[in-house]
Amino acid sequence: MRILGIDPGLNCTGYGLVAHDPPSARLVEGGVIRTDASASLEVRLATLAQGIRGVVSDLDPEVMVVEDLYAKYEHPRTAILMGHARGVILLAAAERGLQVAAYPASLVKRALTGHGRATKEQVASMVVHLLGLAQAPEPRDVTDALALCLCHAAPMRLEGRRGALPERLARALADQGAVPRRERR
Repeated sequence: MRILGIDPGLNCTGYGLVAHDPPSARLVEGGVIRTDASASLEVRLATLAQGIRGVVSDLDPEVMVVEDLYAKYEHPRTAILMGHARGVILLAAAERGLQVAAYPASLVKRALTGHGRATKEQVASMVVHLLGLAQAPEPRDVTDALALCLCHAAPMRLEGRRGALPERLARALADQGAVPRRERR
């Protein structure tokens, strides 16, 4: 499965494509789409839309994974701008008929490190480990996009290796609505 992770941002949007063939995953490509901070909002959104459409067209993913917005922004304007960026990204996915999954940052951290309050460095370390990289991709927006891919692949990767999700991860994903809760027999 080809999973495209997107770390949305108005200034810099990170993307990463991971080819997942259980139980392994490999990096195909990662990069960023930058907009001109001095341009108007509509021009920046058009630039982002064009960039995302190009990435989706070139990389031909099967699923797109984006980070959820969270409710406790210290700066409400940041949330509004992030919402605009996410809207453009989701529109590009819909135009291609892509399935979209969205996960909160805390779930991504928990899926990769086992702790929902993991640091960016801990998440980057797991991205490096799981993809067999020499170092974390820069800028961090790319690493965050790859972490989204790996979070999405985690249930498939773990099921392929062990036949079932570890109970802790299954509970975390089910609590976030990411996968159905499994019934014990």
